Amino acid sequence: MQYKIEGGNLPAVICELDAGESMVTESGGMAWMTPNLKMETSAGGIGNALKRSFANEHMFQNTYTAEGGPGTIAFTSSFPGEIRAFEVGPGKSIIVQKSAWLASTSGVEMTTFFQKKLGAGFFGGEGFIMTKLSGQGTAFLEISGSVVEYELQAGQQMVLSTGFLAAMSDTCTMDIVGVKGLKNKLFGGESFFNTVVNGPGKILIQTMPISSVASALIPYLPTSNN
Repeated sequence: MQYKIEGGNLPAVICELDAGESMVTESGGMAWMTPNLKMETSAGGIGNALKRSFANEHMFQNTYTAEGGPGTIAFTSSFPGEIRAFEVGPGKSIIVQKSAWLASTSGVEMTTFFQKKLGAGFFGGEGFIMTKLSGQGTAFLEISGSVVEYELQAGQQMVLSTGFLAAMSDTCTMDIVGVKGLKNKLFGGESFFNTVVNGPGKILIQTMPISSVASALIPYLPTSNN
């Protein structure tokens, strides 16, 4: 599989498949394709479907396979930002926020990842449930705004405001700490809690979480007179 990412702040990833190669995406994720791509819809087992439903994701996934020769298929981001490609393999699994996975080659395995710490689930902004990508292949992530990457060493930490964590290596751990000082909490303009990511491993930070975009638009939305 060969690919290119185009489109600036409204990106698309265009994948060129050899005969027999497949791509997997959520239902409705395909933007355009050549006519020799065969689609097959599957829930991946009732257990996986229920987990995805519980995580507020689509229960079904579509697999597109090139038949009779090479084929082209494209996937587009659902919000302004970036599309990033990641090579997943043994010892190179990645944990991503629920909305980040866009598509992947058929060898990439998606599983539901539950935060082990209650604080991270309740107050972290990323929630109890994230997505783990493992197996072998290429995964494409859609990330709000731009992406800033850090490679944390063992013992290193990064403190993030709620919702800014897009993805991290599965060797990283995540915890929640409260903002110190009542005045800081009430008047500091931040949330009461921050996300702390512990190394070793890579972290991806998104510069404009979609929740921040929504909050910024609220004052400009028309209000009902009823």
